[in-house]
Amino acid sequence: VQLQASGGGLVQAGGSLRLSCAASGSIARIYAMTWYRRAPGKQRELVARITSGGSTNYADSVKDRFTISRDSAKNTVYLQMNSLKPEDTGVYYCNWVTGFKDYWGQGTLVTVSS
Repeated sequence: VQLQASGGGLVQAGGSLRLSCAASGSIARIYAMTWYRRAPGKQRELVARITSGGSTNYADSVKDRFTISRDSAKNTVYLQMNSLKPEDTGVYYCNWVTGFKDYWGQGTLVTVSS
């Protein structure tokens, strides 16, 4: 089973994008689904996380602008990004932690122009 991230692109500041991370097959015992990003010249950081129980947490820098959600029937997690800023630029990765292993998507590039 693999994770496929998509939805990145070039957008102007203030715009929106929705990222998707879909599993190619069924994955059991998912504990958490997380979006990370790596900005140019910076370390990877957690952007948003949703647990199996539906709890969410966000980086302070994206609170009130980003929303993480999931569709269990489609084995997909989403990241709705609104009011994008140039500092949101980076490669976004999805990560699923399960009772068996961690899964990583290949990353999708988000570029926000000023």
